Amino acid sequence: MRSFETHSEEETIELGRTIASELPKRAVVLLIGNLGAGKTTLAKGILSGLGAAEPDEVTSPTFTLIHEYGGGRAYHVDLYRLDTRAQVSTLGLDEILDRDAVVLVEWGERFPDLFPAGRIEIRLRPVTESKRQITINQ
Repeated sequence: MRSFETHSEEETIELGRTIASELPKRAVVLLIGNLGAGKTTLAKGILSGLGAAEPDEVTSPTFTLIHEYGGGRAYHVDLYRLDTRAQVSTLGLDEILDRDAVVLVEWGERFPDLFPAGRIEIRLRPVTESKRQITINQ
């Protein structure tokens, strides 16, 4: 387990870039935290670090549920609005998880059995409006 503290959006994005540099070509990363914890901000950095998207191109997939980046090298998934496994099964998540891609999942802790045991879990906790405590479990 590794812990970090960021003090701004820019620092959170930069931490995401660092995390990306350590990820294998194929990885499932659960981004865990309350609303406003910084999950999408960290995803911006990870996707930027992978060379899949610039930070200003990354938006929360809350309503579209899945965004694809880098020609299928990375995916950003948001399960916040889904309540049942049946709803999740309509997304094609199984197919995405089988690809050689980095899959970032917000609210994946709601359906933990859907993800491989070797997943990476990153917990984000706001300390102040701009300060975040970020813990990585692999």
